[in-house]
Amino acid sequence: MDPFDNINNDHASLPRNMIENSMFEEEPDVVDLAKDSAAFPAFPALEPEEVVYEPRSSRLLVRGLGEAELDDEEEDYESSARLLGMSFMNRSSALRPSSSPYTRQALPRSCSRPSGRTVAVCVFILVLLVSISMVLYLLPGCTFTKAGCHKSNSSTPMELVYPRATNGKLFPWTELRLPASVRPVNYDLSLTPNLTTMTFTGHVVITMAIQHDTKRIVLHSATLNITKATFKLGGAEARQVEVLEYPAWQQIAVSFPEELRAGQTCELSLGYSSSLSHSYSGLYNSSYTDQSGARRVLAATQFEPLSARKAFPCFDEPSFKATFLIRVIREPGYISLSNMPRSKTSLLSGGLQEDEFERSLNMSSYLVAVIVADFTCVSRNVSNTLVSVYSVPDKKEHTHFALDTASSLLLFYNSFFDINYPLKKLDLVAIPDFLAGAMENWGVITFRETSLLVRNQSSPLDKQLVASVIAHELAHQWFGNLVTMRWWNDLWLNEGFATYMQYLSLDRQLPQLDAGNVFLSVRLEAMAKDALNSSHPVSTQVTSPEQVEEMFDSVSYEKGASILLMLNSSMPDGQFRKGIIKYLSRYSGSNTVTDDLWNSLTRAQVPAPSESVSDMMNTWTLQKGFPLVTATLQGRNLTLTQEHFLLSADNSTHTSSLWHIPITYVSDNCSFAPSCSQMFMLKNKTATVVLPSSVLWVKLNYRNTGFYMVHYGDQGWARLTDALSTNINTLTHQDRASLTHTIFALSRLGRVTFRQVLSLMSYVTNETETAPLLEALSQLRTVYLLLDKRQEQGLASRMKGYILEVFRPAMDVQGWGEEESVSRLEQRSALLEAACALGLQNCTQQALLLFNQYSAPNSTTRIPGDLQGVVYRAGAQTDAGWDFLLQAYGHASDAAEKRRLLRALASTQDARRIAWVLRAGLLGQDIQTQELPLVVRAVSDGFAGHLFAWDFVQQNWDQLIEKFPVGSYAIQSIIKSTTSQFSTQAHLEQVQAFFSSLKQRGSQMRSVLEATETIRLNQRWVDRILPTLQRWL
Repeated sequence: MDPFDNINNDHASLPRNMIENSMFEEEPDVVDLAKDSAAFPAFPALEPEEVVYEPRSSRLLVRGLGEAELDDEEEDYESSARLLGMSFMNRSSALRPSSSPYTRQALPRSCSRPSGRTVAVCVFILVLLVSISMVLYLLPGCTFTKAGCHKSNSSTPMELVYPRATNGKLFPWTELRLPASVRPVNYDLSLTPNLTTMTFTGHVVITMAIQHDTKRIVLHSATLNITKATFKLGGAEARQVEVLEYPAWQQIAVSFPEELRAGQTCELSLGYSSSLSHSYSGLYNSSYTDQSGARRVLAATQFEPLSARKAFPCFDEPSFKATFLIRVIREPGYISLSNMPRSKTSLLSGGLQEDEFERSLNMSSYLVAVIVADFTCVSRNVSNTLVSVYSVPDKKEHTHFALDTASSLLLFYNSFFDINYPLKKLDLVAIPDFLAGAMENWGVITFRETSLLVRNQSSPLDKQLVASVIAHELAHQWFGNLVTMRWWNDLWLNEGFATYMQYLSLDRQLPQLDAGNVFLSVRLEAMAKDALNSSHPVSTQVTSPEQVEEMFDSVSYEKGASILLMLNSSMPDGQFRKGIIKYLSRYSGSNTVTDDLWNSLTRAQVPAPSESVSDMMNTWTLQKGFPLVTATLQGRNLTLTQEHFLLSADNSTHTSSLWHIPITYVSDNCSFAPSCSQMFMLKNKTATVVLPSSVLWVKLNYRNTGFYMVHYGDQGWARLTDALSTNINTLTHQDRASLTHTIFALSRLGRVTFRQVLSLMSYVTNETETAPLLEALSQLRTVYLLLDKRQEQGLASRMKGYILEVFRPAMDVQGWGEEESVSRLEQRSALLEAACALGLQNCTQQALLLFNQYSAPNSTTRIPGDLQGVVYRAGAQTDAGWDFLLQAYGHASDAAEKRRLLRALASTQDARRIAWVLRAGLLGQDIQTQELPLVVRAVSDGFAGHLFAWDFVQQNWDQLIEKFPVGSYAIQSIIKSTTSQFSTQAHLEQVQAFFSSLKQRGSQMRSVLEATETIRLNQRWVDRILPTLQRWL
């Protein structure tokens, strides 16, 4: 079939608070190291059930569900009211109607030729209004209700304006967060998915404990049709109750005429039905094609962060932990999996079977999981835990590496955390159609196939990826599952820790996978986002569902991991681990906030530190961004000055942000070995360190273990450049990579010239280590792509030539055969990909030669995994080659190879094929929709495709947000891929206009602010460096 049959030719045409320190100035610290060698969210409590409003003045309006935008004066009243304990409803743009009954009407500003009578009337009305206002202002604290003002504020609460439920009755709750008056204790949940009709029914009995007297129970439910509801209080008989639904906030409620008393227990039983989701959240349907060509269906769940409510009514917030007793009714041709081991299977009428699972430990609703599929597994008993890896039957032989890796890492974590994994079984399940990379459901972790399955002959790079994901998700079984953040504002306690532990565990347990370069790379990448004004603190206020989704970003993951590495590196050996063990032991089964972690780490230190961990680390979690430290060396005196590194600021911008920075440094006297590194804690704006002796240069942030950048001044950069040109091994490879990353960032900031950047790059021709080579290549290719997309063709061509000149020595030594070293494979893959993309003739010729051998009839040629991308992309540029790759994609069984084939298909420069591959990814038939972000990214990288991709996003936005939630990582990725290479005013205005037009459909996303800020910065930087490039290149 011609894939272009359904393509219209028209469609193929081109196209929490900032820390303030400005109120005082401190004298610089001076520490003489030659004499003294030792110199080295608050969560808002869940709102009480009843709130008494005490307005500051009579002009404060009680807002209902909808409200207009606040003007400055109204915002002042709101701020004052909050100081008095007032609760305002969330003003998410998604919930705000376009009009409000409280909208103010502007008074006429002038009168045209007023008559005397008109003037008199106007004066009378004005005097009357002023008089009334003065009387009201002088009244002793009046609260206005519907009945007027009868009593003082101290005795009369304001009547809340409640939203309307779907049946027209008042819904008894006015907040997005649930009330704290009722807590779930246990869920008895039964699910019956029908894989023929793609629907499911369910029944849940929720046992609850009353915490405070209340007349209502409010919980979450989304897209569920409640068919029956009964309520039972204590030992009384169950009775039918009416369920009120408020879909806008995905809440349901039951109201009672009498109060439920604190200390009582009750049960709410709900029967319901729904359709299996067609997106990737809730209880959704999936399918795959087996080796015989038959289509097989399955059902799986993805509940994090806010989708458990789509499968069963629940208290869907992390702090509402409970136990779960789960039953799954299925057809006999399938198996079912859930968090706990199966306790029994019963035969039901009609041939159906019911699997009942053991009661779970206390856990949050987002960790519940259910799978109904025809999977098979391999298993092994590890330290009294049955570890199993599940896959579709055809890929059972691809599960053994995952089983070995999970078994090894489980033993490591049991030992490292000094707490054994608490469940009897640990399932790792490969889902054929799964949007996230993986999900840490307690006891039954779900993965994309590419994140779990590898063949024995797969590339070590594929195995490194699988091991990293497994290490991350296993770490979550302690950080996230055993101990859980209280609310999504502290998501980093889950994700930052899991990210840090994945690299630490691989370094200790599987050093042959050489994950250190990857960790260094992601730390540097996290700085790029955190240098933007649109970034956010690690722990920040989160209210709306869209904001919750947007917390799953590099700040929560990679920055969170980076500051943990920095903290661990600054503490005495073993103290960090002791604090972690204390934290997990104390809060096992509970929810925490960030300060709980800092306090545990402080208490673990012996002797007690002079500064608590929270004093230091709050400066890293409660304010966005990171510091730029300027190091000025004069003889023995090293003067350090810190400021906020903010790309969007100009040189005159001043912020009062200060960090407690554990500065590490080496010098030309001793610069390579760990014993050379010295440490100094910079707490103030500036401090001077007196070195033991005079040195020529210093290098701060040894091995880049700190989350800060350093500017050395013109003289300092010149001396470091000379040192590397003289002896490349003067600094560690991590330090060489961080110098490259820093000088490009400083060029964007305007602190160094691009001539200085190119001067440092002159050493790269002698570089052989992977991390600094790839960092330099990435930075220079970014410049090339900006010039290319800006159609500065002459400069782009010369920049291409310069890149090839710098990296030619490293490119020429790369072989095309099998290789085992992971670091060498990383280097070879990146260098050859760049060489072929930039048109290096011997690279493209060799790649095409291998492709022709591979695509020949009856060929047995095998291309090494790390070279498949290079070879496939070369083949995809011809008509016959692209058609062959499309056919190969349809038949490929190896998940990693399938993704490389897809990237190659999306790299085509043919307009019709670009249009087809984008559309196919959206439709989800020939290309799984889970791969659409990858397709968009690959298309955007090409010159012919980047405008296609941007047009595609604009034309299909509504379909995109139907498949991927607004604010989700997939949407973030699509926005970044299509806009990050723009650098012109025209593109900036187009991007702003499009996203502004979306309103509730995405205009307020942080990723939109990031996109427009990035375009402005690209434009400013390219404009600044163009003259240098024109002269120098």
